[in-house]
Amino acid sequence: MLIEWIKHGKPSGLGAITGMIAGLATITPASGSVGPAGALLVGLSGGVICYFATNYLKQVIRIDDALDVFPVHGVGGMVGTFLAGILVSDRLGILSGNGYAEGMSMGSQTMVQLTGIAAVAIYTAIVTFVLLKLVGVVTSGIRVTADQEQVGLDITDHDETGYNM
Repeated sequence: MLIEWIKHGKPSGLGAITGMIAGLATITPASGSVGPAGALLVGLSGGVICYFATNYLKQVIRIDDALDVFPVHGVGGMVGTFLAGILVSDRLGILSGNGYAEGMSMGSQTMVQLTGIAAVAIYTAIVTFVLLKLVGVVTSGIRVTADQEQVGLDITDHDETGYNM
């Protein structure tokens, strides 16, 4: 919300809600491991990083993600998982967490976190690809035509109107 306020001169309700959800999605992987100050750092980092990820995916890559699911939940989850490996340390003063398991260090735990992020990303990409191919075989595809989009999906897919204006 603050970034949006600085960039556009006014805050938006959607920006505030998206930022809050990004903070929650980001702290979730670290929620049982970091202390309150570390959680605040994770949540704030998630809000900022997810804001820029959302803008990048929409404006640069031009991905049609109407609900910002990937840049908020996906990127936020990755950021939180990564930061959990660092902020779980019991030697960070006010940012201290629960401490590492026996035999683990910041470097080794962070590598475990990065391995988890990579494994989930690979799994998700494979399953998404398979599901998209399956949907493409069962239906006429995952995109509607330009004409269908212009007329509206209520009419073309359901033969009814959502609003009477």
